[in-house]
Amino acid sequence: MQFRPLLGRGMNKSLSRAAYSGIVALAIFSPALPSLAQQATPQTPAVTQAPTAQAAPAPAAPAPHAIAPVDGARPLKTAAAGLRELSPWSMFLSADVLVKAVMIGLAFASLVTWTIFIAKMIELSLAQRKLRAALGKISDARSLAEAQFALGARGSVLSALLSAAMREARLSAGISSDNGIKERAASSFAEIVRAEARRIRLGMGLLATIGATSPFVGLFGTVWGIMNSFIGISKSQTTNLAVVAPGIAEALLATAMGLVAAIPAVIIYNHFSRVTKGYLELVGRSSGAAGRLLSRDLDRTYVSSLGTTHSHAAE
Repeated sequence: MQFRPLLGRGMNKSLSRAAYSGIVALAIFSPALPSLAQQATPQTPAVTQAPTAQAAPAPAAPAPHAIAPVDGARPLKTAAAGLRELSPWSMFLSADVLVKAVMIGLAFASLVTWTIFIAKMIELSLAQRKLRAALGKISDARSLAEAQFALGARGSVLSALLSAAMREARLSAGISSDNGIKERAASSFAEIVRAEARRIRLGMGLLATIGATSPFVGLFGTVWGIMNSFIGISKSQTTNLAVVAPGIAEALLATAMGLVAAIPAVIIYNHFSRVTKGYLELVGRSSGAAGRLLSRDLDRTYVSSLGTTHSHAAE
């Protein structure tokens, strides 16, 4: 019985010691718990940062987008090359056969226009210069023979007028009606003037035709080219402008060539109309000069015949 209290006391002591040691341990470790908690909390972001660290290379994914503009630049370069290929010569080569024929015809019409311009400018300049010089030479002539001698054997319109007047005076010798001789000479002068007007206007009708018809010929090529463009749209079953643009460009090139041929032709025609009118006025002055010389010769003949008659009467 005495052992039980001893055992109870030992157990109580051991329990009290264990409780005491537990309290001491709690007292020791209780300040360290917050620091452990603080050390434990940074570890969680480290775990969360691991995905971010792994996701950090993700911005490198736009690298294909950096490459994409390089690939996308190729279509732009090809488009630019296509635009450079749309030169007038390349459009002409790729045009339809009928549009090519229209362009060739308009180019030939433009060449004819400028050829007529150069030739008529030289012709009219020389003709006006020669006729003014001839009128100056016969301004002091007193008879048809003097005027013909002053001009010499030159093939000018004034020489033709003087020759016609002398021929009419010779053919009408022995006819007492001076008015009839003047009328017949005036008729010959009018024929010469009309012939000179036809000669000097040679080529101007062609200029008028080119200036009036070239725009419509170019418009015909435009309509044909646009029609082919719409046919190409229906065949390709797309409304992309790249499909339609070449045909429309070729069609507009035909219109442009029509205007290039027509506008200079109209301007040159109007210019030559004014210059020709001035030249024909000089021809009219020449006709008047030849008529005056013929009238003087007829009056001298009449006066001489009167003197002869009076002398015979006096005898």
